[in-house]
Amino acid sequence: MDEFKIKTRVVGVDIAVDYTTCAVIDIRGTIIAKEAFATSDYPNLSNYVSVLYEKIVRLAENNGGIENIRSVGISAPSSNFMTGCIENASNLPWKGSVPLAAMLRDRLGLAVAVANDAHVTALGEQAFGSAHGMKNFIVMTFSGGGVGSCIVIKGSPHLGTDGFAGEVGHTCVVENGRQCGCGKKGCLETYASVRGIEQNARDLLAESDEPSLMRSIDNLNIKAIKLCCQQNDALAIEAVRRAGLMLGRTLANYASILNPEAIILTGDTLQVKEWLIPAVREALENNVFHNLRGQVRVLPSILNTEDRTVLGASALAWEMKEYSLFK
Repeated sequence: MDEFKIKTRVVGVDIAVDYTTCAVIDIRGTIIAKEAFATSDYPNLSNYVSVLYEKIVRLAENNGGIENIRSVGISAPSSNFMTGCIENASNLPWKGSVPLAAMLRDRLGLAVAVANDAHVTALGEQAFGSAHGMKNFIVMTFSGGGVGSCIVIKGSPHLGTDGFAGEVGHTCVVENGRQCGCGKKGCLETYASVRGIEQNARDLLAESDEPSLMRSIDNLNIKAIKLCCQQNDALAIEAVRRAGLMLGRTLANYASILNPEAIILTGDTLQVKEWLIPAVREALENNVFHNLRGQVRVLPSILNTEDRTVLGASALAWEMKEYSLFK
């Protein structure tokens, strides 16, 4: 009888608006090889899947062979693990429901899973990062102006009935507030994301005559705001603090309902974590259910920003039941 071969490698894929990154990753989370290509170069879905297939196969063949790959995990915006589809992604070139998992599985002959970035990030944090050893926690993701989250209960992501649980970025925090890309007004992500911080800064400059280094900056982005914060610019620090307080109050509600061990923050807002996280903790402690005060940790991710999502995608790949035409 032939001995069953245990495969110790998977492929993790991060589909972002600008670039798609593929990586071969071993069972310990070591990235063996990585390659990226421009997502926006392939507005035709069939062409994109063909290129993704070719990139995965070539990367695998150059690093031990495709027959040694157990499965593929994919992180993609607006994707649904339950259906394996990207569903109505506003920032990707392919509209409607895209059955990406099925399309790629049929070409590769391997198990393929697709999930949104918050779900994937939570798996990565649990396997390799700040949530290692935790069973009940929340991961908050901040990327491209958006805010998402994933709830992990008893060690497993809670996805809800249709796979859309955790859309805290689209909960209303200010009645008739800032316009959100989802069509509603006053959503959390319009105040607590990178874009929210940038808008806070513009609002503060308009509201006040106080001197600020930001007044001389044409492109007032998060990097510029961070540089001003580092120089103790009061308005820049306040722009970040406002976002932190808004986020902290929202997380206090989240924590009061779910009683998590920790809330882990990941993504581009961590560029200003030195000023953001103290405000988040302050607002959380002031607003959380009194029995939980001092009990819920707010932690930044310890994973490398460039590798966090592909590592999470690899953790998603290991969650899949093995399927292969190469057995």
